[in-house]
Amino acid sequence: MALEHAILVSLSERPGTGYEIGQQFVRSIGYFWSATHQQIYRTLKKLHDDGLVSFESVSQDGRPDKKVYTISDAGREVLSEWVVTPTPLPPLRSELGVKLRAAEFGDLSQVVKQLEEHRAEAAASLELYRGFERDYYPEPDALHGRKLHQYLVLRGGVRVTQGTVEWCDEVLAGLRRELDSQI
Repeated sequence: MALEHAILVSLSERPGTGYEIGQQFVRSIGYFWSATHQQIYRTLKKLHDDGLVSFESVSQDGRPDKKVYTISDAGREVLSEWVVTPTPLPPLRSELGVKLRAAEFGDLSQVVKQLEEHRAEAAASLELYRGFERDYYPEPDALHGRKLHQYLVLRGGVRVTQGTVEWCDEVLAGLRRELDSQI
């Protein structure tokens, strides 16, 4: 997926300025696709040049005009074609996994500490995602359309993050057992 698609998805949900799109990345899209404000503005220019978005200049008192972007019919067509193209399973890439393979060469207690921090970060993300579930999707069986699709993406984040927490627990148990046997 390219950043272009993520921005088109954002604009298909609601028109917005580059800043507002950036905020949407911080609040929602950014949990599964990240971008800097600079990347967003650069991509919006390209999308506009390609005719996939349009913008309206809005005057502001004492500040430069702002551009409010809207997805064009051509942009909707691009999304329509892209959404049905096959998505390959991404390869598993884990720096932490490679470090675990090399754990015998380091201080095992430091590896455990790093895993504990990784687990805590994943657990915090999991709690955040579950909070989104409670707050925004209290009746998931009644959802349809965009809300259902957003919920299903959130569920993917919950499942992956829950798996990460469980894997960290398994790794920590194994490493602590190894540390105890060294005493």
